Amino acid sequence: MAIPLKAGTRSLENATVRLLKRRPFYGHLLLGLRRQLVEKTYPVGVTIISGTPTLYCNPTLFAVCTAYQQQALLEHCLKHLLHLHPLRRQNRHSMTWGLACDLSINPGIDGMPDGSLMPDQFQFEAGLAAEEYARLLATQFDIGSLKGEGIGRAEREQGGGSGCGEGLEARESVVQRIRDDHQAWDEADSTPEKLAEQAVRDLVREAHRKAGGELPDDVRALVAGWLAPPMIPWRQVLRQFIGTAGRIGRKNTWQREHRRFQHTAPGSRKRRLLNLLVAIDVSESTDRQPLREQFAGELLQIARGRASQLTVLYAHSRIRRIETFRSSRLAVEVFHGGGFTDLRPVFDYARQMLPRPAAVIYLTDGYGPAPESMEFPTLWVLTADGRKPVEWGVELRMARQG
Repeated sequence: MAIPLKAGTRSLENATVRLLKRRPFYGHLLLGLRRQLVEKTYPVGVTIISGTPTLYCNPTLFAVCTAYQQQALLEHCLKHLLHLHPLRRQNRHSMTWGLACDLSINPGIDGMPDGSLMPDQFQFEAGLAAEEYARLLATQFDIGSLKGEGIGRAEREQGGGSGCGEGLEARESVVQRIRDDHQAWDEADSTPEKLAEQAVRDLVREAHRKAGGELPDDVRALVAGWLAPPMIPWRQVLRQFIGTAGRIGRKNTWQREHRRFQHTAPGSRKRRLLNLLVAIDVSESTDRQPLREQFAGELLQIARGRASQLTVLYAHSRIRRIETFRSSRLAVEVFHGGGFTDLRPVFDYARQMLPRPAAVIYLTDGYGPAPESMEFPTLWVLTADGRKPVEWGVELRMARQG
């Protein structure tokens, strides 16, 4: 019997509340993820899309799990994120890497559904890193191509190794014991690793603060690493964020025939101009020439390398000035606005723009009301003493000016 969508969605909400009560750090970490309801073959999955950590949930499949299993599955996804598993695959086979990641985290999670993958099922030692399990698994699977699930039909050879990996039936059995959507990790390939690290670091810091510093023992050392000051230059994060906002040039499409080869090759079409909205908080905290020159100089270097349009808004409690620049013609000025800060008018303006911006970049101290949610990828470029105003968006902190 199918479970209504509304009831299934309520199951996810109730599971989140239970996690907040029993494991507050995980609960607050979960609240920081963007959520998407999908009709996939797994109850849940986690990935990073354009720098935004995202939880997928099939509410129908999630609702048929017990409350204990739901908590375990959510914790499972959050641990994938904490370990950056969606971005550490490199050139490994997708199925082998997914299995290895599950083997590395499942032993520390209570309540996983019966039959979930565990190291002892492969006669492996517990407590190894995902990369170590991937190396061990590579000898047990005939994975062939790096595409798809890689379940071939090679038979077990005489004298072959023991374990779950040999034979088609065994490999299919292993795949059936995967509990979350690893194919969603393909969407993380477009996010540079440093940008993904910054996005997860923001989530961890906020969850740690809201949980009052309370941490599960099994991730205490891992979270300590996330809380340590990052060694990421702000310019690198800015460049990577803009790089994920849009791809410039031509892309292949089968919706248009190739002029010379017709049906035998895809045609191409121009990608749209990269349209960015840059907001400058004109309160006293950012009303300094060196700070804005440094910020504008980096935007200028980025804009020179691509076809782009930048709309620059100067705002405090309302938008005071609007300027538009194409490619390298950019100059961010000091504009004396005064008054209190309200971050919401900029995002109201973004929703009305045509074409809509690929991303919003906001230079601010963060002290002011902001929307509760936002559909645009957002980079908060904060002053040295600033604070991130909301949970969504990626935080970038500029160095203190002397």
